[in-house]
Amino acid sequence: MMESVTKMFTTVANANNGSIWLVLFIGFCFGAIILYSRLDKFEKMAGFMIFEDTLVPRMAMTTVALSSLGFYFLVDAGYASYSVKPTILGGLIIGGIFFGIGLVILGKCPSAFFVSVSEGRVDAFVGVLGGMVGGAVFTIAYPFIEKLIGPDLGKIRLSDLFGGYDLIIVLVLSTVLLVTAYFLPAINYVDPADEKK
Repeated sequence: MMESVTKMFTTVANANNGSIWLVLFIGFCFGAIILYSRLDKFEKMAGFMIFEDTLVPRMAMTTVALSSLGFYFLVDAGYASYSVKPTILGGLIIGGIFFGIGLVILGKCPSAFFVSVSEGRVDAFVGVLGGMVGGAVFTIAYPFIEKLIGPDLGKIRLSDLFGGYDLIIVLVLSTVLLVTAYFLPAINYVDPADEKK
């Protein structure tokens, strides 16, 4: 058990992700954007779940599009690198179900939990603790879980399926996401309980 936990921390420590100060600065910027856009608020996620608020999908599509473009050029220039993870369908499906359940129950994405904790929200703190316990259980039980989640389909990339054209794929997907985010109607959910006040 302790060997698995120690290995996890050693792997993270040796990942060579750059200066701790740079990582903290990026984290603070990310948190500030979440606070400014109010994505840490329960009503935003609740509104998205009942199709009455479009802030979450618009922000997500814009973020993925811009970060994909930036990341591609950083990798191309040699300033960044990445590792493609194997495609394990069983794990993706089960993980997606658990992720969705947690999202609906707590009304927040994992990244927004820490922002909400900084605001003193107890529900978010419970979510963070649950995530840490769940991560520890997964790490310890992974040798057993690995046998249940299905076959490894390998490291699948779109550029491999299309025979290259990395830049074109990034540009097309980013453009589709940005255009969709731009034309998606700006709908803001208002909690009925707030309207009565």
